[in-house]
Amino acid sequence: MSLSLAMLATATAMHAATVDFSVVSVPEESGLELTKISVNSDFVCLPKVKRTGKRVDWFTNRVLSLMPNTNNIAYLSFRNNTTNIFLKDLAKQGSSRQRTNRTGVIDFSFSPDGKTLYFSESRGKTTQIFSTDASNGYVCRQITSGANDYSPIQAPGSAMVFFARTENKGGCSIWSYNLKDNFLSNYSPGQNPCPVNKESALIVSRQTPGGNAELWKINYDTGVEECIVSATDKSFTTPMISPDGRWIVFVGSSVVEGQGVAYHNTDIYVCRIDGTDLRQLTHHAADDLSPIWSHDGRNIYFISQRGDADATANIWRMTFTE
Repeated sequence: MSLSLAMLATATAMHAATVDFSVVSVPEESGLELTKISVNSDFVCLPKVKRTGKRVDWFTNRVLSLMPNTNNIAYLSFRNNTTNIFLKDLAKQGSSRQRTNRTGVIDFSFSPDGKTLYFSESRGKTTQIFSTDASNGYVCRQITSGANDYSPIQAPGSAMVFFARTENKGGCSIWSYNLKDNFLSNYSPGQNPCPVNKESALIVSRQTPGGNAELWKINYDTGVEECIVSATDKSFTTPMISPDGRWIVFVGSSVVEGQGVAYHNTDIYVCRIDGTDLRQLTHHAADDLSPIWSHDGRNIYFISQRGDADATANIWRMTFTE
């Protein structure tokens, strides 16, 4: 996967003639309580979605994150021809605070203690991973170089920062960087790594030979790999584990049918940590992407163009009930 700023946008009107974006919710979402968190002037970046024939593909990297031990949500914003990380206080109304001063941030996450911000930045033909102080956010330390590295995330209680690397032949694999000794390790094919708390394991998204994506659990100590979510007609990416470790939220493809039209779409799904009890939560024809859990696991934040006639992307929150 080639990464660039073209994979992020503030809005899209490609299918405005097909989709009524002004609708906040559809009947299939009647059990959800949906709340718009951002405003149009936040210039929230929407991961790019591409529809070709009977399939939909999307930029799977995480562009939302909650800052641990705070009421702040972080997101990517495109302003002054640059893409940077901004913080928004969920408990207050008002403007956001800029946390990086770069050119083309691609994705990011916080360390488990909330003190460090890890992010990847597009730099020419490569994508590098950096770290910075989460509170100040301007002086950066470069972690990787000379490759296409992205989706950094630190495992709880560990010095390991996992990330995905695009290989020369176009495939993706999972790597780690050890904060103690600066050692790099390569593990297994996949992308969007999400560490499993209290286990030497990751949930990752992995491409099938047919071009779809599945969710796999990989134990990087024993080498045991297990496919936990798969469908012949769907793709699943961007997994995030709930705070209690019992659920996974992720993006999946879907088809919205009506008036003789089959519209291929991206929606939010959940399943239990072992892949059972798979549920589709959102059904709106707008693109729903980059889901994350609230600190207490009772809500899910995501990015969507819903609720805006011009299809402008914003951050939304929905309730989650087991």
